[in-house]
Amino acid sequence: MRYSQKSMATEENKNNGASSGAKPGAQPATQEGFVFLPLIAGWLVPGAGHFLLRKWGRGSLLAASVLGMFVTGLLMQGKVYSSAHDILDILGLIGDLGNGLLFIVSRLANLGADQVQVTTGDWGTRFIVVAGLLNVISAVDAHNLRTGRKS
Repeated sequence: MRYSQKSMATEENKNNGASSGAKPGAQPATQEGFVFLPLIAGWLVPGAGHFLLRKWGRGSLLAASVLGMFVTGLLMQGKVYSSAHDILDILGLIGDLGNGLLFIVSRLANLGADQVQVTTGDWGTRFIVVAGLLNVISAVDAHNLRTGRKS
């Protein structure tokens, strides 16, 4: 497929790519229903957006990765941010918010260290933040699958 200078497929190539790469009997992506449901569900529960789209393998891998990183971070006595006082805490809080319901449940259950006391706790904090960022990426991926931007 050829692309123009603006990194967008030309109309001719879009039509050729859609007709040549399509599987026989495959339905094109439709815009019926609430297209943001996989995005919201994927953010709230890791892998749920892909499960809604019947992408069982991808959803299972993402759920296991996010849950594994989050639980590993908690076991390493990582900090779950509850408030932010400086720019680095704000960035950590944004990453933690990406965990969706995992973040909410961990705050309600008072999980995670308030202050990092051990060296591994700092690594645990990074695991928790990266789990949230991975969860956001997977939710956006589920949305892109739903809208037909990705297959």
